[in-house]
Amino acid sequence: MNTFGKKLTLTTFGESHGKAIGCILDGVPAGLTIDEGFIQSELDRRKPGKSKLETGRKEDDKVEILSGVFDGVSTGTPIAMIIYNTNQKSKDYDNVKDLFRPGHADFTYFHKYGLRDYRGGGRSSARETAARVAGGAIAKLMLRELGIEIQSGLCEVDGIKGEVLDFEFANRSKLYALDPNKEAEQEAAILKAKEAHDSVGGVVLTTATGVPIGLGEPLYYKLDAILAEAMMGINAAKAVEIGDGVASSHLKGSENNDEITLGGFKSNHSGGMLGGISNGDTIIVKTHFKPTPSIFQEQDTITTHNEEVKCNLKGRHDPCVAIRGAVVCEAMMALTLADMALLNMGKKMDHLKEIYKG
Repeated sequence: MNTFGKKLTLTTFGESHGKAIGCILDGVPAGLTIDEGFIQSELDRRKPGKSKLETGRKEDDKVEILSGVFDGVSTGTPIAMIIYNTNQKSKDYDNVKDLFRPGHADFTYFHKYGLRDYRGGGRSSARETAARVAGGAIAKLMLRELGIEIQSGLCEVDGIKGEVLDFEFANRSKLYALDPNKEAEQEAAILKAKEAHDSVGGVVLTTATGVPIGLGEPLYYKLDAILAEAMMGINAAKAVEIGDGVASSHLKGSENNDEITLGGFKSNHSGGMLGGISNGDTIIVKTHFKPTPSIFQEQDTITTHNEEVKCNLKGRHDPCVAIRGAVVCEAMMALTLADMALLNMGKKMDHLKEIYKG
């Protein structure tokens, strides 16, 4: 499956070392102002090679809109976007053509399909997420019209947990660190791992404010369930928490319940959702990313011919994939909320009468 969403659907295409990657976003209402500069700025946030904390692969990631936009606004037809790959070094992968890289999708792709694109992982590469960010940027433009804002940043790197959530600082930080007091320590951990030809994991915190009450489709398309699916679908994501997440299992009901007053909720342990439906409070999602599996240390593996060999990787890789994962998490949050907003339009007769009055 290469399509995400119900009413607002994103279909992505392309491979890491193919000619291009891209997406088709279908379901965008006509009349939305399409700010191409904003879309490009989102891709610039995600693109590789901006600092020594990221892979050395330098891609311009220039997006080109092929359809669905006329005179700067959406036409209501599918919006197709393409991003050409310009800095592949496929020869870096010649030595892994017949072996399975530990921690990668090589093993499972080969056994599922009987073949695989070994050049950087092909379709399973995180390179594909650039297409999601392009689609997510348009979803963000939709949500802006509804007063919904999405932010993200790293709240933990290599077990070093931040205690402050400063999203303005995260926007200026090379690693999107949320805690200014922990940024230097977190950066040092990433560089130490890189120097040791290793990698580290991290946790991305994503929030959405201004979300109206009522988004989410129980019982089998709950907002929290689909957000978890969206985040888990990002490369290297291994766990997702909504609100207090795992910590809530350590609390009593009297501690976990968010008491309600006329002024709103006293707390937000639920992460802005109850019964799979948004409750009007801030939506809070944590996405846990594993260490980048591409490391430059000798490892045991087997070949496609079932021979035991040593794996010695070459190439350019992120020492902490969670850094750029923060931008992708925002995109997936935006796509999910925009889809849910469209799905919610027909849930009351009043909504339909307002649309079709007269």
